Amino acid sequence: MNELTVGNRGGTSLSIPTEARTRTGTAGGFSDALSNAVAEVNNLHQNADKAVLNVQAGHTDSLHEAIIALEKADISFRTMMTVRNKMIEAYQEIMRMQV
Repeated sequence: MNELTVGNRGGTSLSIPTEARTRTGTAGGFSDALSNAVAEVNNLHQNADKAVLNVQAGHTDSLHEAIIALEKADISFRTMMTVRNKMIEAYQEIMRMQV
């Protein structure tokens, strides 16, 4: 499966499958790819929350892993917001075009 990967030099990336299925199940769809990316960001945030709770409860001593999970979640969220802002700018530019 081909993927569009948006990430930084630190190794954290957000992969968006380019061959997502649409509601009809025949071809790729942008909305499905975007939904998958948002779900991945959500999963990273949930994993970071669990890691912090485990450190707070004393179930694990790996504070560094919790901080790494938090940073991954933060970077993925900021990347998602940048993509969202670019999409909004593109939409607004299209709406300003004279027909």
